[in-house]
Amino acid sequence: MNRLSRQLITRWAQLGPRFLPFADAATADLPLSRLLRLSLFQVSVGMALTLLVGTLNRVMIVELNVPATLVAVMVALPVLYAPFRALIGYRSDTHRSALGWRRVPFIWMGTMVQFGGLAVMPFALLVLSGGGNASAWPAWVGWAGAGVAFLLVGAGLHTVQTAGLALATDLTPQDKQPSVVGLMYVMLLLGSIVSALVFGAFLRDFSPGRLVQVIQASAVITLVLNSLALWKQETRHPGGRNAPPPRMAQFSTAWATYIEGDGTRRRLFAIGLGTMAFGMQDVLLEPYGGQVLGMSVGATTWLTATLAGGGLAGFALASRILGRGADPARLAAAGAWLGMPAFAAVLLAASVQSVGLFACGVLVVGFAAGLFGHGTLTVTMNRAPKEQAGLALGAWGAVQATAAGVAVATGGLLRDLVSALAGQGLFGPALAGPATGYAFVYALEIAMLLGTVVVMHGLIGDRRRLSLPAAHLPVGPDQP
Repeated sequence: MNRLSRQLITRWAQLGPRFLPFADAATADLPLSRLLRLSLFQVSVGMALTLLVGTLNRVMIVELNVPATLVAVMVALPVLYAPFRALIGYRSDTHRSALGWRRVPFIWMGTMVQFGGLAVMPFALLVLSGGGNASAWPAWVGWAGAGVAFLLVGAGLHTVQTAGLALATDLTPQDKQPSVVGLMYVMLLLGSIVSALVFGAFLRDFSPGRLVQVIQASAVITLVLNSLALWKQETRHPGGRNAPPPRMAQFSTAWATYIEGDGTRRRLFAIGLGTMAFGMQDVLLEPYGGQVLGMSVGATTWLTATLAGGGLAGFALASRILGRGADPARLAAAGAWLGMPAFAAVLLAASVQSVGLFACGVLVVGFAAGLFGHGTLTVTMNRAPKEQAGLALGAWGAVQATAAGVAVATGGLLRDLVSALAGQGLFGPALAGPATGYAFVYALEIAMLLGTVVVMHGLIGDRRRLSLPAAHLPVGPDQP
């Protein structure tokens, strides 16, 4: 091999770490190809979130004329399952199936639940639309069916994501875990971006039948992606159920020890408040573009891709900054600071009727949320008790998902309430338009981001690690 060839090969090998975010997370035992295949479960989760929070809420509010409050409650139904993420993570830490797996049974069970929800959803939407023979059914049947479908999809994706992230953490050495989890969330954003673009293209000429086809295809793709992600990832332990389980504390004991850790309560509160601040606009983003700025279904679906694209850029930059030893809490606070002028731009777009300014504001909101999300995630991983990755990720996910669901429901409720009051002339004729309800929610988000910065201030610079490994926790009476 001549000198030029060796140089070319060296340059080619350097492309991954230099230009691919989180490429340095790969190891000899976990090559990048296997890591990317494992991350496919995050793509399916991103697709489901885009469908629920982006496409369907716009369609039900604008095309089906459903009140935003009811739609917000519907979209927020998956939050009912979110508090169980900590328990799911703990159970996947200690569970061992007859085949010797811990994480795989939870991921597969979540996949089937998510598939079932997506399978039920088209029929519920047909009843809601009142088209064809569906008009013979009472309206409550459509709402009940849609509620069950949303709840099943939410339960499935929460289970898949919690156990999947724990499996990714199991497969990597401790010093690579934050990078691997970061890669998982980059794939979540990529799944949101790609699915938003595809949904927008297929729904450019909207019809109820076309929407049903999109949902059915999403169900099949979810099953395929998660099956590929699971294939030959987790090592089977010989003996299955007969093998001795790991020595772990009871869930109540393990949770009490974790929550009493130094700064844990403050950190979880900051995560919840910041997530609510960034999440209240999720259910209003596409309806705002449609009702206030006159954007089409296809055009507003692109807004979800814009938001996810900003988040992807935020995650990539955060990974680069944190890789140089920056304080993740300070980075999260910077994301909260940046979100305030971004929401101000979204507010101003209604006054000047500028779609471009609105899109720029949405992009920066996503970017700021990416910085905040990666910073808080890294803080959580850095301070996770040893041998309790599932519990730590479950607690982070439970707080984040619960806050996001509450934010979605609250955002829709406040939008309807303020819009109704404005329509009655309570705020004067100048504020009687549909933009007033949205403006109130965006202004509230700015105030909540300011509160997040205040809470995060107490975490900046505190880089000590909670060093109480699970092996040293007191063991419950029902544990061997």
